[in-house]
Amino acid sequence: MTQVKEGLQFDPGFAPYILAFRGMVEYLYADISRFKNLSQKKVKFRQYYKKILLGFDNNMGFYAGCLMWAAYIKTQPEQEILGNHCLGQTYNAEENISETQFMLWFAEQFKKDMKYYLGETFAFDEKLINLIKLYEEFLTINKGFTESKTNTDILLPKGIEPKDYKETIEKVLETGKLEELIKYIEV
Repeated sequence: MTQVKEGLQFDPGFAPYILAFRGMVEYLYADISRFKNLSQKKVKFRQYYKKILLGFDNNMGFYAGCLMWAAYIKTQPEQEILGNHCLGQTYNAEENISETQFMLWFAEQFKKDMKYYLGETFAFDEKLINLIKLYEEFLTINKGFTESKTNTDILLPKGIEPKDYKETIEKVLETGKLEELIKYIEV
């Protein structure tokens, strides 16, 4: 007889829908850079910018989802967190926030690139920038989840209160469109 381990999953099901945003951006920008002629670079950028924006929104949905999942598990009685691959790892503060730092840098760079390549004024919604900063705070106060054994070990950043988001998360996971989670979180 197999014993089922009780607890709360570290990942409620986001993993199959997460895109490697940084890798995608670096790859696409490398492709743009291989052209010497500016007009060719502009054409390539025009081909890629919507894909880049979709990837950005997917990442933002993941950040929102992680915060929502943390808010949900804080509503539950103390339980072990299952599948936390970070537990017991060595905490590296710089590495912990490297992704969010890239996202903040990228948000500024993309604004410039839209102007340079397409001649369009662009800026990400301030809510998204605040979401990146909030997620970075979440990662920092939890030390990359290297010490998070139970749901009571998880700390929520200021402005995020325990709330039952489980049904909302499950509905979005059925569609696989993580970006839909952004509208459910206040930042």
